Amino acid sequence: MDVRTLLVEYAEQPISTQILLTILKDYKRPYDKIMELVNQGDLIQLRKGLYMITTSISTNRPEPFLIANHLFGPSYVSLDSALYYWGFIPERVFEITSVTSKIAKRFIVQNTVFSFTHLPLTYYPLGIKSIKLTDEQTILIASPEKCICDKVLTTSGVNLRSKKQAMTFLVEDLRMEKDRLRELNLREMLKWLPVCPKRPSTKNLIEAIAEL
Repeated sequence: MDVRTLLVEYAEQPISTQILLTILKDYKRPYDKIMELVNQGDLIQLRKGLYMITTSISTNRPEPFLIANHLFGPSYVSLDSALYYWGFIPERVFEITSVTSKIAKRFIVQNTVFSFTHLPLTYYPLGIKSIKLTDEQTILIASPEKCICDKVLTTSGVNLRSKKQAMTFLVEDLRMEKDRLRELNLREMLKWLPVCPKRPSTKNLIEAIAEL
């Protein structure tokens, strides 16, 4: 069967070198074939060892959030990308923002920036949701509560010393709607306080939302 036909099965997923080697098992020099597929525009190299097919093979593509999950891990989509996804900030975000327990990283793939911000391992795994975008694509993304906390924790210079400061940050700086903030699960957020890097700021954030 033609290699391009076999690759169609992986149209909605980033493809690892291991999968490509399985597809190209009948080739004597499979790594050369991978480079040929890249050079002729059938594959895009996302990073070393990770690829995706191009529209020359299929119009189906992996969603940017799924690419982010695979590009660097462990990680989950968060911060501005997740806030926009959940409808908490009005401006569309063009950089794909994620959180990782590893060191911070930044990739540029086809003019799209994928950034990964570090947060401590003790706090990292809380509030992560698995969301099915399509039948073939499931992503890891911060819950609305987690991405708001992540935003406070990772924004340089943000130190919410009072409930008033917290509300100003949410409503004026981030332009969040109070009605959306009232939907948040504050009990869940309170569970995270013991391991939050900016515990006083997060506490003031939760208390400010609770008074809405």
